[in-house]
Amino acid sequence: MSQGKAVIFCAPSGAGKTTIVKELVQRIPELRFSISATTRSPREGEVNGQDYYFLTLDQFSQKRSDEELFEWQEVYQGTFYGTLTSEVERIWQSGNHVIFDIDVVGGVNLKKKLGNRALAIFVNAESVEVLKERLTKRNTETPASLAKRMGKAVQEMAYEPNFDYTLINRVLEDAVDEAERIVKEFLK
Repeated sequence: MSQGKAVIFCAPSGAGKTTIVKELVQRIPELRFSISATTRSPREGEVNGQDYYFLTLDQFSQKRSDEELFEWQEVYQGTFYGTLTSEVERIWQSGNHVIFDIDVVGGVNLKKKLGNRALAIFVNAESVEVLKERLTKRNTETPASLAKRMGKAVQEMAYEPNFDYTLINRVLEDAVDEAERIVKEFLK
């Protein structure tokens, strides 16, 4: 394995993790985003190999069997997400550090696997109510999918103690600045 470090961002839906990660990749030149693999269908506008590596269930299962996944998780019943080992190695071999935007169980598993080589940050909003409000404002959820996400968010919050740092996203710009400071300190 190459000598790069890993920064892991996890959060319940609506906490702002993806926005923070995208901003950090812009601000910290040596960070490269790890594109996850998934068995879910692409959403409108998503591009294979850019947003995710979209795999069939059979392809994902084969990669699991061949031990080509750095970590993987069944995030929703029948829907798998994972990190391709080749993706992490590609980033490290280019002399950069990898940044992950993944689910909490995957993040905990990565942290266990990488130890001090990884910084695991849990992003949260001030409350479950704020998360629900943010998800509702997105206008991407049906009442059923919103209820599913909110139930999962409460479960995900229980993993918070397994992380190195908790970042409360009250004001996005402040959260990004704080995340940048923490990550730069870790990468030194």
